[in-house]
Amino acid sequence: MPKLVVPTRSYGLMREMKTRTSINDGLELEFPEAENILVFARKMVRELAYDICEMPFTTYLAAKAVGKKITAIPLFITRNFHHQAIHVDSKAGLGSPKELEGKTAGIVRGYTVTTGVWARHVLSAEYDVDLSKVHWTCTDDEHVAEYKLPPFADYDSMGKNFTEMFGNGDIVAAIGTLPEEVPGVKPLIGDPKAAGFASYHNTGVYPVNHGIVVRDELLEQYPGLAVDLFNALKSSKDAYLSSINRGGDLSKEDTLTVELEEGVKGDPFPYGIEPNRLALEALTQTAFDQLITPRKFSVEELFAEGTHDLIG
Repeated sequence: MPKLVVPTRSYGLMREMKTRTSINDGLELEFPEAENILVFARKMVRELAYDICEMPFTTYLAAKAVGKKITAIPLFITRNFHHQAIHVDSKAGLGSPKELEGKTAGIVRGYTVTTGVWARHVLSAEYDVDLSKVHWTCTDDEHVAEYKLPPFADYDSMGKNFTEMFGNGDIVAAIGTLPEEVPGVKPLIGDPKAAGFASYHNTGVYPVNHGIVVRDELLEQYPGLAVDLFNALKSSKDAYLSSINRGGDLSKEDTLTVELEEGVKGDPFPYGIEPNRLALEALTQTAFDQLITPRKFSVEELFAEGTHDLIG
């Protein structure tokens, strides 16, 4: 039987999963060291280099839009709120997010990076920013090589340093996780963590970041694989959540998990379409609105057959 290569980072959610050497139907599993998962995700969408792979979800949407033969399982192994991913130069004098219109904002890495997509969604949906009136300049290219930028974005800042970009006045704002602290740069939204949780309780949208995708060829060859993967990953998630010592010293990862758990007042990693439908509808709509996909995908068409009703 073939050995399936499965690159993912070593999250707590994946800890039990990575002890498995096989899955149903006798398929063997191999988990390569993949702490820089973006390298693997890029190879997956460009070369179909692996069997199963962790992938930023808007990378997946961009890949589906150009016909890449991969399909997702409806679960998400990283997630967060992205109000904290919008940064502004305190000297720029911006009184509100709406004043970003007509200005230039830097993007950490490419235009289709999931964190940036969600951050722009926040600006559009919650602060009425017309995203097409902001000039977006990217510091890296896209994972999906076929993707073409919209007319209000460019790659003129490829490889540039954010400290220099802010210092030179090239940009007044940036979205994404800044690679270094920049003097004089602050969150655009006050108390962004609280704003993220408040947004969730108001809208029900709990942003999804990284998911799991499978080569279509494998799903066709092994019709039970998608459900088997979902169940195995649910078991691994349950084991992780039950292992956290909430009354003791927590790792950085566990601290974030507990913070999300308390902030959403429930499961910090709900699996399945229905628990994530509002987020998925929001993401597919904003991906279309931000000119990442040529149409709004339906939620169901994004996920493997047999998994649509699963919840975990």
